[in-house]
Amino acid sequence: MLLTISTTARPATDLGFLLHKHPDRVQEFGQSSGKATVFYPEAGEERCTAALLLEVDPVTLARSRGKGSPDFSLSQYVNDRPYAASSLLAVALADVFRTARAGRCAARPELAATPLPLEIRLPALPCRGGPDLARRLFEPLGWEVSADAVPLDEGFPEWGDSRYVALALTGTVRLADALNHLYVLLPVLDDAKHYWIAPDEVDKLVRAGEGWLGAHPERTLITRRYLGRRWTLARTALARLAELGDETEEALEPAIPEKPPSTAPAGEPEEAAPDGEQDEAAPADGPPDEVVPAGPRSLSGKRREAVLRTLEELGATSVIDLGCGQGELVGALLARPRFARVGGMDVSPMALTIAARKLKLERMPAVKRERLTLFQGALTYTDKRLTGYDAAVLMEVIEHVDPPRLAALERVVFGHARPRHVLVTTPNIEYNVHYAFLTGLRHPDHRFEWTRAEFAAWAAEVAARHGYTVALLPVGEDDPEVGPPTQMGVFTRDQRS
Repeated sequence: MLLTISTTARPATDLGFLLHKHPDRVQEFGQSSGKATVFYPEAGEERCTAALLLEVDPVTLARSRGKGSPDFSLSQYVNDRPYAASSLLAVALADVFRTARAGRCAARPELAATPLPLEIRLPALPCRGGPDLARRLFEPLGWEVSADAVPLDEGFPEWGDSRYVALALTGTVRLADALNHLYVLLPVLDDAKHYWIAPDEVDKLVRAGEGWLGAHPERTLITRRYLGRRWTLARTALARLAELGDETEEALEPAIPEKPPSTAPAGEPEEAAPDGEQDEAAPADGPPDEVVPAGPRSLSGKRREAVLRTLEELGATSVIDLGCGQGELVGALLARPRFARVGGMDVSPMALTIAARKLKLERMPAVKRERLTLFQGALTYTDKRLTGYDAAVLMEVIEHVDPPRLAALERVVFGHARPRHVLVTTPNIEYNVHYAFLTGLRHPDHRFEWTRAEFAAWAAEVAARHGYTVALLPVGEDDPEVGPPTQMGVFTRDQRS
């Protein structure tokens, strides 16, 4: 199996410093499954390519594999492991490029911290979910993805495609980040590992996913597949990701259901998910490993759809997202032509940079670009740019504000900007009993989380002070005892005020 990494950052041969592998040498490394070789097919000032070739010994692999390994049902000596990129390649990559994955380079420390133009190619990658899944996993990380399905037999096109893709990634990414993306996502795409998954795999996942996995829209799918669908480990990993800044409720409600192929040892049942958290099977007429989209099933998706639906019902045509983060709601608003003017404000320049990249601002058609305004600002200071919109949205924002500063936010939004409508969503702390592993608030940056009564009291007081009426709506499953996971207040300004 083969992996190539190329760069055009001049001098391109500095890639050798970052990988700690000299371009003029061929280096071999023993692996438990065979032999890994690093060499450079090209090494010039303009372009340099490093190749990692893993030659798997089928006999060694068969002797070292336990009954619980993914390919036990296949012949011990005839399978795709020697040829297709899989967890074997991920383990070899982690071993051979250990220092590079850590982002350390004594000879070029500034280069190790710098995003570089990279091109990564994997000619044969098993992908349970097809090219679309490869794009869903890599594109949010800043990669441009080319994933072409490999036909079963080019001589017989009527046989259709195999489960393999030829993958090419291009992007400007730190080399250490690129290697960690591959280390985590190769076995996720294959949906199999060649070794027993022990509890220390959680530590490996959290370390390799630092800085990107917590914010990945498919983090639940990634976590569950990486950990072999062992729910005990997956819940631990999701809890730790939540501590690193993830939203717990999103991690527990995956956006895409999938039918899991069994990876349990022969004669043993696969570990069951807790009640209410089972995977949903693919339709009976679909391929057994096909990932089938089922709409916005995550809490964040339900929340976004609830906000969009309410804005349409209110007849708003201009909307500003206050605390827009990475632009998920802004993108959804732009996708609906009825919203002729869309604004997004956030206090974080980094969040706005990511939002601009995700929205593809540089390539956005001029007509759509004219509808959009993104800017940095704070909700506790008056700003003329906040005025003139039909509606303002504060989606999961107020709980990040210190309680003593809520009065300033209230004054800016309801007293200064004074849109016709204001939509506010916030977590319902009563619902947290459904998150078994949760020991505090849902997010480490939350200053508070309110009960339904506390939110209702605050909303009523704000409405009375500024000439608004307010309606309270549930978002997500409305539990008869503890209410919904998210509560939404829809404020409408009195026409006389």
